[in-house]
Amino acid sequence: MLATCGKSNINFNDVRGLVDTVSVLCVVVVYGVTQVHDVVYIVCQSSSSIIRFHATTHQRLTDINVKDLRDPCDVAACELTSQLYVADWDGECIWLVLSEGEDIQRWPPKSSSDTFRPDTLSVTSSRLLVTSRDTKRLMLLDAAGNEVRCIPLPDYMDPLHAVESPSGTFIVSHENIRLNDRCQVSEVNTAGEVLRQFSRSLDWTPHIAVDSQGNILVADFGNGRILLLDAHLALHRVIINEHELNDKRPLRLYNGKSGQLLVGFEDSYNGGIAVFDVSFVDG
Repeated sequence: MLATCGKSNINFNDVRGLVDTVSVLCVVVVYGVTQVHDVVYIVCQSSSSIIRFHATTHQRLTDINVKDLRDPCDVAACELTSQLYVADWDGECIWLVLSEGEDIQRWPPKSSSDTFRPDTLSVTSSRLLVTSRDTKRLMLLDAAGNEVRCIPLPDYMDPLHAVESPSGTFIVSHENIRLNDRCQVSEVNTAGEVLRQFSRSLDWTPHIAVDSQGNILVADFGNGRILLLDAHLALHRVIINEHELNDKRPLRLYNGKSGQLLVGFEDSYNGGIAVFDVSFVDG
């Protein structure tokens, strides 16, 4: 049974190649989506609730209410600890939430920064990577909120999202202010030095994801498509195009271990969450 909220269900029928659409979970303005085991978690614009669905049955579960959550802009999760992290831009904090909502903490990171406005999040091996456009840097935090590393970025980078690669470098989606805010995907080391870049025909890339092999998925919002780059940031293919997305714009990505890709959309009338089965093998 398909659970929905808001507008009617959206169906993707004309899929081809490696993409097999499973379903659409709900229709809202999605600012973050993640999964812990068999539960999908969604945060939405100007909402203090974390929406939950069962990943297999798509049954709507009880929401988690975070009373003082003001402006959620992303959510990430650690399967090892069953912890959710919700970026609260206006609240200038991260909310730490156990996956069932039994414990909720306001979590100002223990860092040297005087200002902290988290924009986007990602988790690798229990370490939380925070992207902040205000400071133009990345912060790597441990499970207790201690700053493990601060990664300064070049002055021309206006970061949108970042993930940690399997090799320990950082993949950053960003605007380049020297190139009239053209979007790029760059790999930087722990000192923030650029190792390689990809920028071909990108039109605002608010979110990226990485798999265990180092392949990078890129939400190319302006072009209404999702790209697959290899570990060297070379374009492998367009895995989901604008026709397969029914001309909706991908805003958030979550690449699950089961081979399912969760895609969140911005438009409140044509948005929501779509679930795709994606295989990265050639064929």
